Amino acid sequence: EVQLQASGGGLVQAGRSLRLSCATSGFTFGDWTIGWFRQAPGKEREGVSCITNSDRNTYYKASVKGRFTISSDFAKNTVYLQINNLKPEDTAVYYCAADPPKWAPDTQTRRCRSGMDYWGKGTQVTVSS
Repeated sequence: EVQLQASGGGLVQAGRSLRLSCATSGFTFGDWTIGWFRQAPGKEREGVSCITNSDRNTYYKASVKGRFTISSDFAKNTVYLQINNLKPEDTAVYYCAADPPKWAPDTQTRRCRSGMDYWGKGTQVTVSS
């Protein structure tokens, strides 16, 4: 059974940093694509970053490039999202999601923006100004 557990959210001041974790199990971690999505109140869910573990290819939403860094720990089957210089507009519930290795690269990139097959519960990030 595919399981994804996001953690690491919290209430932080603008300008500070957070590292979100997505602990995974139930699949071959090294082959799959793991993504981070967020949904702010009253807004649609959006994909912010993803990593394809088989080739280490990464995707970042344009507005977060330079502040967000995604990485994988293959020993722990965990994906991290480092968020630096947090801004109030980063306030959202952050979800991790996963796709099996069945999509062509261009399609996978689109899915990093739109959605993936498997989802975990979210973790709340609240940034105060």
